[in-house]
Amino acid sequence: MKRQNFTLLAGIFIIGLLSSCSPQPYDIDRENVSEILETLSSDEMRGRQALTPDIERAADVITGEFEKIGLAYFGDLNNYRQEFTVTEYSVIETSVMVNGRSLPATDHFGFIHNNSIDWESGTVATASITEDDTFPAGVRQLSSSDEHLLVFVDEAHADIFRRYQSYFSERNSRAVESDSSASVYFVLSEPSDNYAVSAETNSQDHILTNIIGKIEGNRQDEIVLFSAHYDHIGIQNAVQGDSIANGANDNASGVTAVIELARHFSSIQKPERTLLFVGFTAEEMGGYGSQYFSRQLNPDNIIAMFNIEMIGKPAVSGPNTAWITGYDQSSFGELLSKSVEDSDFEFYPDPYPNQNLFYRSDNATLARLGVPAHTISTTPIDVDPDYHQVSDEFETINISHMTNTIRAIAKAAEGIVSGEDTPTRVDPSQIN
Repeated sequence: MKRQNFTLLAGIFIIGLLSSCSPQPYDIDRENVSEILETLSSDEMRGRQALTPDIERAADVITGEFEKIGLAYFGDLNNYRQEFTVTEYSVIETSVMVNGRSLPATDHFGFIHNNSIDWESGTVATASITEDDTFPAGVRQLSSSDEHLLVFVDEAHADIFRRYQSYFSERNSRAVESDSSASVYFVLSEPSDNYAVSAETNSQDHILTNIIGKIEGNRQDEIVLFSAHYDHIGIQNAVQGDSIANGANDNASGVTAVIELARHFSSIQKPERTLLFVGFTAEEMGGYGSQYFSRQLNPDNIIAMFNIEMIGKPAVSGPNTAWITGYDQSSFGELLSKSVEDSDFEFYPDPYPNQNLFYRSDNATLARLGVPAHTISTTPIDVDPDYHQVSDEFETINISHMTNTIRAIAKAAEGIVSGEDTPTRVDPSQIN
């Protein structure tokens, strides 16, 4: 009897010893969050603008963090960099005439994918965005044409047309993947078979880079994606001597979250589902990074996409809350909300539906392919004075709030990562 008791006690001691020696899951660390965020949003990064050498500094930082964590490479890559080529076309001069009338610059814009275009009546295909059509959806659909296309836009869309025209005029360039050759031009005019459109551009090839790390799960063909774009808008007109748009909140905060989530999930046992951690490039220029990424794997294998944007400032609902775009497009939001019911954190639907935020980040690319792809954010974007300004600096970020939000995302993701929860798919036909 005494020997049996001794054996039992010895067994308990050994189990306890093994338990005490096993690694503890990494808890999102406030100091790590602060250090990574400060590095990515420092003046040394010069605003991380895509198509400039500055973004490479940020890519190196993310790659270094993935190396420290020990993430695996994605697919056939032999490092964390997924590179692809785009061609930047910068417009030099344009001229548009319809029915013999020269249109003002405010009434036309285009996606020119050639060194020049010179279209006269009957030389290219035409299409229309009518009064009853949705203008943004029409632009998105028609701009991917595989043939040269002149698009006539009804005057009913004049206001939003000119906002688009102003935006593309300010950029004065557009990057496209090099195998794209069709140009699409939009004019604010009634349809006509009497037109003349000409434009001259300069072109330059660039290499863009997504940064991808992986934790392989037991189910290799079921992927949970954690993402954030790491580019920003670069050097701007000087404001009180400052010309660097540091992008601390947009979106060094999201990238920091992806890195810390990778560190957290790498510290626990092998997940049931495979996890991908991605820093997308060129989101600010049209989502080229996420578009290229989406074509390198089967989107049906992506179970969920946690896209993280601007979590550096508390939401209007308080510091322990975050909102989810496209909440009604799948059960993703409901699952996250349910997963934190036993905590003081809350996930809720995007409170800014008029901002169309579901379509303004990299999640939209995957959502259009049926993936439950949603953006998690906290910033009151309608009143944020630092959005796309040089004032978006490290000092404006609430580190405690940001750390708490990343911890909440880690907890909320557990059910999907473990395979216990599976969000419903997005219906692409319902996505503009």
